[in-house]
Amino acid sequence: MKKKEIRIGLIGRGLMGKMHANAYSRIANFFPEVEHVPVLQAVCSRNEEKVKAFASQWGFKSYETDWKKMVERDDIDAIDICTPNHMHAKIAIAAAKAGKMVLCEKPLSSDFEEAKAMVAAIEEAGVPNTIWYNYRRMPAVTLAKQIVDSGKLGKIFHYRANFLQDWTINPELPQGGDALWRLDVDAAGSGVTGDLLAHCVDTAIWINGGIEDVSALTKTFIKERVHQDSGQVQKVGIDDASIFHCNFKNGSLGLFEATRYARGHKALYTFEINGENASLRWDLHDMNWLEVFDYSDEPAIRGWRRVQITEGEQPYMDRWWIPGTSIGYEHSFIHQAADFFISLDKGSDCPPTFKDALETEKVCRAVLESAKTRSWVKV
Repeated sequence: MKKKEIRIGLIGRGLMGKMHANAYSRIANFFPEVEHVPVLQAVCSRNEEKVKAFASQWGFKSYETDWKKMVERDDIDAIDICTPNHMHAKIAIAAAKAGKMVLCEKPLSSDFEEAKAMVAAIEEAGVPNTIWYNYRRMPAVTLAKQIVDSGKLGKIFHYRANFLQDWTINPELPQGGDALWRLDVDAAGSGVTGDLLAHCVDTAIWINGGIEDVSALTKTFIKERVHQDSGQVQKVGIDDASIFHCNFKNGSLGLFEATRYARGHKALYTFEINGENASLRWDLHDMNWLEVFDYSDEPAIRGWRRVQITEGEQPYMDRWWIPGTSIGYEHSFIHQAADFFISLDKGSDCPPTFKDALETEKVCRAVLESAKTRSWVKV
């Protein structure tokens, strides 16, 4: 069967740009049955020298330095947005109006009203879309979702998650610029709430259902930093740490924490789910394992057990190596990219769609509002 080429216009050449470019390049190797296949048509970034080098390194046919020109090109079918958060809305809305498919890095936007406008534009245009919440495509996380959906855990009582880093514990670290835009509120919208906590929330909603209300606290530990663009000392507007507890719509309780001030942790993302019959827990640092406690086991052997996620019967693993050998972080992006093109084959959505991701935005907005008002906030 002749393949249908989907010509990709990638906007952004940072870490996520590399991740997405790599993902597109691997689909033909490991998902050969996919009928809609990506073609690396063009990449866009403001620095011509650097974007030209990126295009050459990753195999893009051409490059642009103006995202508007990229969106206007008639030889591009899909726009992939890997820019700082404050640019997501304007690019996504323009791409949707131009009839392009839209893939966008998380979070949906730096501003909730803009996020709603993005969803409206996508739905009005009726174009295929997805948000890159890649942790859903970690095989162990996908398996956890399948186990919960099977009813094996019974009634869920608790869902807890944290995402801990330590890379900003330095008062001399500036804010803003290409590498540190996540510390600039104008570019990021929020700090760890939109960056790290959003991942935890998306996974939680996907596995455990919607969140009803939240009570939160946020903290900015370093109040002022030099801004790289102006060279001036400016107030820091992002949150360095964010914690909240909540009620899920299914009656369970949630507890969440995200921080960049946990010395010794580079990317510790964990979650645990406790049900009446069984519990599950997962750790990004040990991503190829899922821990399971099953109360129905005989008392003499009842206890937590570690299940290695490398068997062909487990999610996505039939695509990769032999049982007992591991895959990595980058594979979650390959899985999401493949799922997007498979969804085109089937004529179905590829979750999380823009509309799905708006639910995470609602929770993050409620977290920031609760922290500001020191009160419970409904989502």
